[in-house]
Amino acid sequence: MFTGIVQTVGQVRSMAPTGGDVTLTVQTNGLDMGDVQLGDSIAVNGICLTVTRFDAASFSADMSGETLRRTAAGQWRTGTPVNLEKALLPTTRLGGHLVSGHVDGIGEVITRRQDARSVYIEVKAPDELARYLAEKGSVTVDGVSLTINQVNGAVISLNLIPHTAERTNLDQWVIGAHVNLEVDVLARYLERLLLGERAAQSGKDHGTGGVTLQMLAEHGYLDRK
Repeated sequence: MFTGIVQTVGQVRSMAPTGGDVTLTVQTNGLDMGDVQLGDSIAVNGICLTVTRFDAASFSADMSGETLRRTAAGQWRTGTPVNLEKALLPTTRLGGHLVSGHVDGIGEVITRRQDARSVYIEVKAPDELARYLAEKGSVTVDGVSLTINQVNGAVISLNLIPHTAERTNLDQWVIGAHVNLEVDVLARYLERLLLGERAAQSGKDHGTGGVTLQMLAEHGYLDRK
């Protein structure tokens, strides 16, 4: 698990094809590797990856075809800046929110402008993720824990304060850029729990259309009157 508080911005050193998958090597740019062991997890732009090799200045991890298909990692090149965060410890301050490092979809930056001292961003999420996004809820964008200002359909608006902008790869978030999105893990599990026995049914959304107003009313979340 992670917090979505980026510890440093690294750089992609190489992406080497390996038996149908890819071995990623990242230059850590000052990330403390002193407590890292083989098999540990490090989030790279919000993707939880397992360390297979490391030294004081870099680490390597394998990325499967599934990871490349479900994330924006396929667009990385040598030199691409990436947000890095080591997995949290029981003593870690939870400054962001609980982040699993399992990317739910790829968003597209559609608006970017200066807003006083912060940077205002709008991201178009995949339509299927819209139901998990809520005003003043949490979302992870390229591994950065952010608060959603507003939601308009599948478009979310965000503000990055100067401190966040300085410690992340914000410069890469230009209009048209693709970013990794992870919704709040509680939203995913809440939907699954509300499906009840219908969760065992096959097919997209289990033939129910996902969480509906009727379902919420049945579970006491809405007034049926």
